[in-house]
Amino acid sequence: MTATPNRPRLRLSVLDQSPVIAGHTARDALAATVDLAQMADDLGYTRYWCAEHHGLQGVCNPAPEVMLARLGSVTRRIRLGSGGVMLPYYSPFKVAEQFRMLEGLFPNRIDLGVGRAPGGDMRTAQAVAMGDYNRGDQFAEQVQDLAWLLSGEVPPGHIADGVLLQPAIDTRPEIWVLGSSDFGGALAAKLGVRFAFAHFINAHYGHAVARQYRETFAPGYEQAPYSAAAVFVICADTQSEADALMRAVDIRRVQMAYGINAPIPSLAQARDFSPTERDRMIIERERPRTICGTPEAVTEQMLALQERFAADELVVLSVTASYAARQRTYQLLAEAFELDA
Repeated sequence: MTATPNRPRLRLSVLDQSPVIAGHTARDALAATVDLAQMADDLGYTRYWCAEHHGLQGVCNPAPEVMLARLGSVTRRIRLGSGGVMLPYYSPFKVAEQFRMLEGLFPNRIDLGVGRAPGGDMRTAQAVAMGDYNRGDQFAEQVQDLAWLLSGEVPPGHIADGVLLQPAIDTRPEIWVLGSSDFGGALAAKLGVRFAFAHFINAHYGHAVARQYRETFAPGYEQAPYSAAAVFVICADTQSEADALMRAVDIRRVQMAYGINAPIPSLAQARDFSPTERDRMIIERERPRTICGTPEAVTEQMLALQERFAADELVVLSVTASYAARQRTYQLLAEAFELDA
């Protein structure tokens, strides 16, 4: 399609959870991530983020930093990052080393996005953390440590004061705080780092959090505020096709509400699904988290959301019952927004 004349340019990026679709394997999902990253690079997307999850059958990337090394080797210009590293599990020093290593390999292309959620259930979280999961209680201090370490401004008396952070390079990753509440926005503003609000998790008041972030931003790791809204999008050539893909997402959300750990439903499962009254209530409750439709309808809603958030860019998450359909979403958006391919 041809974009509307005089439509404002908008930076678009990708958030990938490496979804495992029913009937496919985790290896299929990982290969699809590599394919999508290469396509996003060719289409002109700004950045490609990989999410960290544990213990879930529907997604299969527990180590974004490993995947990013692979993606850097097969892409040319797109920024690569974590969306995000679940920081409560880890030593900030070790995370700083990992992402400085990536920055050394792919200069001026690395984003370190961090979150405080477990990326799985509490039992899994305790297993990942060897029984010492801190539930995000130390998250603010951990992000501050990252900013000090990566900026080379560790204060006197800090445990890392005088310790050489490797590799010794002259560029640094961007730091992003990822959040779905006012906590993340306030922390990002206080530390002077970039902020992304997860509209695909919380569709109700993210615009207020994002605007408060901009209003209260204090220069720190960055000198000026920069924000993104992460949105769930399904875009198809026709509305009927988009609706069919959305039905599989509806099932996925019903399963999550019931605590069912399963792969992403297939199109066949979506066709056979007969929702109960309770299922329909869950589906209706969760629908505001998704933008779904044809390119014309989707772009209109995305632009309205970007204006509401005063966002510098939108990060698009698309999970569908088909890897080809997921690619088609990103192709149609790139055409609609006239990305610089």
